[in-house]
Amino acid sequence: MVDILLIQPPLQDFYLTVKRTIPHGLACIAASLEAADFSVEILDAMATSRSRVIELPEAMTGLQTFYQGPDQSPISLFHLYRHFGYSLEHIGNQVKSAGAFLIGISSLFTAYSDMALTVARRVRRVCPEAVIVMGGHHPTACPESVMACDAVDFVLRGEGEVAMPLLARVLQKQASVRDIPGIVFREEDGKLHISPGAVMSDLDAYPLPALHLVKHDYYKRAAGRTAVVMTSRGCPMRCSYCSMGSSDDVPYRSRKRDQVLAEIEVAVERFGARFIDFEDEHLTLNRKSSIEFLEQLITRFEGYDLEFRAMNGLYPPSLDAEMLVLMKQAGFKALNLSLCTISSGQLKRFNRPDVSPAFDRVLGTAEELGMDAVGYVIVGAPGQDPLLSVADLLFLAQRRVLAGVSVYYPAPGSSDFEFCRRRGLLPETETLMRGSALPLSDKTTRRDSVTLLRLGRILNFMTYLDEHPDSWSGDGTQDKKLSQKLERVAMGVRLLRMFFKDGRIRGITTDGTMFEHVVSPALTQAFIDGFEKKGNHFRRWRLETLENLMLR
Repeated sequence: MVDILLIQPPLQDFYLTVKRTIPHGLACIAASLEAADFSVEILDAMATSRSRVIELPEAMTGLQTFYQGPDQSPISLFHLYRHFGYSLEHIGNQVKSAGAFLIGISSLFTAYSDMALTVARRVRRVCPEAVIVMGGHHPTACPESVMACDAVDFVLRGEGEVAMPLLARVLQKQASVRDIPGIVFREEDGKLHISPGAVMSDLDAYPLPALHLVKHDYYKRAAGRTAVVMTSRGCPMRCSYCSMGSSDDVPYRSRKRDQVLAEIEVAVERFGARFIDFEDEHLTLNRKSSIEFLEQLITRFEGYDLEFRAMNGLYPPSLDAEMLVLMKQAGFKALNLSLCTISSGQLKRFNRPDVSPAFDRVLGTAEELGMDAVGYVIVGAPGQDPLLSVADLLFLAQRRVLAGVSVYYPAPGSSDFEFCRRRGLLPETETLMRGSALPLSDKTTRRDSVTLLRLGRILNFMTYLDEHPDSWSGDGTQDKKLSQKLERVAMGVRLLRMFFKDGRIRGITTDGTMFEHVVSPALTQAFIDGFEKKGNHFRRWRLETLENLMLR
């Protein structure tokens, strides 16, 4: 029996990136609750390898046109929709046995908010007397839609470390909740009382995350367990597509470096973490502070063989050669770089500067240091020209970098969300507000967006072929696993050669049947023409690689 139970709900989608689902936010809130003398548990419904194929939601049935399969080729996307995590029945049983008087449910992303509400309804059924509160990015931006669910008693907007202990104490005393920062509740007349979001004025005044409540054995890689760390909150930039920096209600704040080091130390020494992901919106904003922090990482964790990553993306202008050398020494093996686009018009609409000169400078240093890199571009935004997105891919093709294609989705709380609302572009349901659902059909249609995703896959497979010249044939090996891998690569080479001849993107089923994916011919042809016109500009590929693939 515990006082408070915090729940990370399961999710439903075409794919899952496990290391991005560590319940770091819940661990931070749990630490604040424990500091206030409450007993806490985290029910992490994602901490299981269980998943099952389910039918597409009715609102997504149109995606079947674009996600055909099964496709066994190395340039495939996805086609099966799955429930990742524990079942609602299991969650209900765990909640009932916990006996908590207060149950908090995390709802980070609007696209998955339906599952968070489904969990709330299940919790209400098995624990009718418990108080149910929901928090996270989605309830903060859309409290009205969350409170429309009668299973939810309260919403806490903003940072739960501030408000959750106060709510728990007030409920114990049966006092008024009105003055709790970030609180949303129903007045006696049914109207909603909506408070401004709670903000941690001093990040270092709060305890380190309650990592002892995280199921570390599930979040692990070959070298060891994985941990998430944040050195700051908020973002000083004002990109139109993002809700984090669009409001002054959530200021940019940094933690003291000794606090961050102490958190990493606990994750590494007590819980065996060997892969650390910094989830900051802007990790390297302050150059002097960043260099000092990297030097401390190198000194403090020498000999641990840690790998660091900033999977939320790094801003290229904030990086320089000295910093990259230190990042390499600290354990950064790969850089996730935010390019966005090279189109000046689109950058203006995104309220973003042109970072391409800095991007090239960073890539040059990264190559010298032997560091990998991924360059992320956004496609499918309102008014975005898909041919300019092809130009973005061709820009990446000329550089030693993998292509990260991010399909735009309207994020509640961002300025773009309101723009889409005014123009009638918002998807019909919140479930569709995710990249995998191809949410918008504007100047870039859904067919265009999926084509750009597949062109990104083709580009990255071509990079693999160039870096693994011995993988072009499946002959000459007795190792069954290796043979199957090489045969799959050979299959992909065959499809690429056909693609460069006619611009069609094909897949292969499990029984070897070839089929065509639905794509936009104008975009595939522009991609092929770009390779032919640029010719020697693709210096990073061996000449024979391009000749073999583009032979007509």
